[in-house]
Amino acid sequence: MKDSFGAILKDLRIERGFSQTRLASELCVSKAIISMWENGKREPTLFYLIKIADFFNVSIDYLAGRA
Repeated sequence: MKDSFGAILKDLRIERGFSQTRLASELCVSKAIISMWENGKREPTLFYLIKIADFFNVSIDYLAGRA
């Protein structure tokens, strides 16, 4: 795997100009959850993987570092 989910999420967030707080609001989670996902302390459920993929218009494979 090229990159971890957390690194990919952080890169997407920064590239698109979102703060952790704003992304958390868009996804209806806390800022702490975004931070834990980005730092590899937690992994999102399939529900949130789909939500993140749709939000950033990328595939789940991309989020998993497979594309």
